[in-house]
Amino acid sequence: MLIPHDTRIALDTVVDLVNTAPESEPPPDDPADTPVDGLADVAALYAFAERHHISGVGTLGEKDLAAVRDVRARFAEVFAAPDPRTAADLVNRLVAAAGTTPQLTDHDGYDWHVHYFAPDASIADHLAADCGMALAFIIVAGEQERLRRCEAPDCGHAFVDLSRNRSRRYCSSRTCGNRLHVAAYRARRKEAAG
Repeated sequence: MLIPHDTRIALDTVVDLVNTAPESEPPPDDPADTPVDGLADVAALYAFAERHHISGVGTLGEKDLAAVRDVRARFAEVFAAPDPRTAADLVNRLVAAAGTTPQLTDHDGYDWHVHYFAPDASIADHLAADCGMALAFIIVAGEQERLRRCEAPDCGHAFVDLSRNRSRRYCSSRTCGNRLHVAAYRARRKEAAG
């Protein structure tokens, strides 16, 4: 599957955004622990915008934080959608609410690419438009099943499976995948020894 560079960046951004939600955190070992919201405050929102090089952010406040959290929740619904029609409906509503105005741009040393948000859009509308269109690209390609959640029982992070044969099961083969393989190996060894 050939994905343009700007679409890939938007997919990485939407995955990271969805994974900031407390419900995407592993269940706590200690019931007193509560999952942490990766967008707990405006400072975290600024850090997210900087990490993803979101242009034209300006001054952010509590209203922006609430709006981005709402967009995040709607993106999580797209990852949980049972079929392409449901996912398409969710994406259509997100993109329409953002008031998309596609335009070609070549800023900050990047080649020509399309921005789908209005020039003075809020950060929530920026994310809804650009990330929503990236998800639309996946749905239009008939690849909605690539929008997944990690199968590790103690995880749940979102990811986009870009493997050739759509076989990726974990958000990270280095962490979740490796941890489960090691646990299975140890269980087999223990069973063989016992």
